Amino acid sequence: MNILLLGSGGREHALAWKMKQSLLCEQLYIAPGNAGTAECGINIPLRIDGDFESMEKFCRKENIHLIVVGPEDPLVKGVYDYFKTAHQQNSFGDNWLGVIGPSAAAAQLEGSKAFAKTFMQKRNIPTAAYREFTSETVEEAKKYIAAHALPVVLKADGLAAGKGVIIAQTHEEALSEIEQMLTHAKFGAASAKVVVEAFLSGIELSVFVLTDGKDYVLLPEAKDYKRIGEGDTGLNTGGMGAVSPVPFADAAFMRKVEERIIRPTIRGLKEDGLEYKGFIFFGLIKVGEDPYVIEYNCRMGDPETEVVMPRLKTDLLLLLEALSKGELKKTEIEQDPRSAVTIMAVSGGYPGDYKKGLPMKIRVPVHPDTMLFHAGTRAEGDEIVTNGGRVITVTSFGDSIKEAAQKSVDTLSGIAFEGMYFRRDIGYEF
Repeated sequence: MNILLLGSGGREHALAWKMKQSLLCEQLYIAPGNAGTAECGINIPLRIDGDFESMEKFCRKENIHLIVVGPEDPLVKGVYDYFKTAHQQNSFGDNWLGVIGPSAAAAQLEGSKAFAKTFMQKRNIPTAAYREFTSETVEEAKKYIAAHALPVVLKADGLAAGKGVIIAQTHEEALSEIEQMLTHAKFGAASAKVVVEAFLSGIELSVFVLTDGKDYVLLPEAKDYKRIGEGDTGLNTGGMGAVSPVPFADAAFMRKVEERIIRPTIRGLKEDGLEYKGFIFFGLIKVGEDPYVIEYNCRMGDPETEVVMPRLKTDLLLLLEALSKGELKKTEIEQDPRSAVTIMAVSGGYPGDYKKGLPMKIRVPVHPDTMLFHAGTRAEGDEIVTNGGRVITVTSFGDSIKEAAQKSVDTLSGIAFEGMYFRRDIGYEF
């Protein structure tokens, strides 16, 4: 089949790397891709943030059978709905499989924190207690916050590029932030509504499923590390590394996740008539021995994909084909039992201001079970240069998390660019 993969990060390189291994893969296009995805297929300069007409023209020209969506933005803007309508009006042909991702209505699970909270509350899915407020109820919000236990969590309702969550340690900070978000549009339209919720204390992990709207398969779980500094200190980032499997996510805990969270979610989507054919990312926290939902995402995580895809031994395109045909229940998942650790190298200054266009030196990994996944890179002639804050990630296998992490650290010694930084302690608590 011919595939169009949308996105340009480490997640997309890992997905491209995995799909390229399939015998079903005839031609893989990545829009816009990066220097790493160019090794797996053909990068194309298509806009993916809403110009679906140009995307449709490309798909017809190149006889695309399947669109796989990496980032959330095209999903929330309705890429699934656009191509469903286009197919109904003017068939793409007998081999058309569709878009891997939810409808715009279902993508509200990620696109609107308030929608997700209401969805969970309706199905008794465990999550933190909350209230939602708008600019019209800002004074009510202040009264609610002033009486709230600390710390208190403030979440911009809409997509805010991963920056819309504030964990306030004092009432003064919380009151100042709610004013900035609701009255002064700190996060633009994303904070026109704000969810205020109780802080849950525990340890986080990410769980992933593929669903065709009726059935699901469980992919390898992962734990990512958001803080820039070692020991989980400093500012939040898009992710500095990840590990899989997660040692505390044993069989008993995962049974609770499936019974209390995954199955009610899939059932709820079906009951509400929300079309969903794709990945669901469950951002969870383990409180005591019980799982709670922090957030839903409607796509794979980054950098979690960089450990999940290497551990997935099943042919990804076989899974996506079965999903598209509503035959997911006929499939089985096989996982690599080894530990995988990915460590992200970032530009100096990230997650604040940083330079782009810095020349990179990349040496072939010294370990045979180590992989490089490009994130913010681009090719300039024969040279690879930086093109983002998170630049490149190294994933390694090992018999333990510690061994896998050390292999990734060793490999990073063969990568260099001005101001390069990475955490050496990914997986430190295991």
